[in-house]
Amino acid sequence: MSKQHKKQAGQGMTEYIIVVALVAVAAIAVYQIFGQVIRSQTAAMAKELAGEDGSEQSRAAQTAAEAAAAQTAAKTLKSFTGNAGAGQ
Repeated sequence: MSKQHKKQAGQGMTEYIIVVALVAVAAIAVYQIFGQVIRSQTAAMAKELAGEDGSEQSRAAQTAAEAAAAQTAAKTLKSFTGNAGAGQ
């Protein structure tokens, strides 16, 4: 195997790792926002599949979804200041 071929294989692996890391960060962010919705929906589906009433979990999922929507509406790039104003 030539030196050039090994260098290209290493570059491909590095690019792959970067893409996987970005996907993981995006998944963590989505789960932070919609985690309770996902848990409530999963609980509702599990109860329904077991033959029980999952309406309480469905209502909890709806409430969590509304809270997540309000949270994302409140956080925009216009309102983001980060630590810029901390030193002033």
